[in-house]
This record gives sequence, C-alpha cells and structure tokens, in this order.
Amino acid sequence: MGTIDDYLAELDPADAAVIGHAYDVARAAVPEAEQGLGYGMPALTYRGKSLLSLMRAKHHIGVYPFSPAAIIEIAPLLDGVDTAKGTIRLAPETPLPDETLRALVLARKAQIDGS
Repeated sequence: MGTIDDYLAELDPADAAVIGHAYDVARAAVPEAEQGLGYGMPALTYRGKSLLSLMRAKHHIGVYPFSPAAIIEIAPLLDGVDTAKGTIRLAPETPLPDETLRALVLARKAQIDGS
C-alpha cells in the first residue's frame, strides 16, 4: 500500500469519508505530520516515527496509534469502545469523536517528542 491518499481512493466512499475525516482531524492537531507508512500501513508520521494509522477491516475500522501507552493515557475517553493492546476498533457508523481522536494523536506526539 502507498500513501493515505492512495489508500482512501481504494475504499468504499462511506469508509473513505470516515477514515479521511479522522486523518484530517489528526493533521489539524499535528500539522507537521506527513503521509508515510507505519508497519506497512498507510500512516501519518511525525519526526520520522509512526503517529497514526486507520485501516478498514472486515467488521471494523482499526485505529493504530503505534503505542499502547497512548491508548491507556486517553482510556477515560474510550468508555464503551473496543480496545486492545495498541488497537482501537470502531464500527464505521460510530467513529471516535474528534476530541478523542485529537487527544490520542497529541498523546502519541508527546511520546515521540519525549523520545
């Protein structure tokens, strides 16, 4: 897979809209982020490190901040959301609120800045 734009072009329009909006929120929160790859997935990168990826799976949209600690940090904002180590799983019709996504991306950015 290539860049985020290439990935979005391959998706069903409804999924592309949800995932594209999430990337827009993340880019607004971290304007220095660039399109790239993280663990082979289209992702936003920041300072050469993976910041965030969203991928459509068969039954959900996976949100990957490349950091279990970032998910733990915003856990109070994820009440009722399916999470696992390093992954947040969402139904396409119930995406993360913009504020929650912004908090996740900023938590990951702070980790990268601190490394």
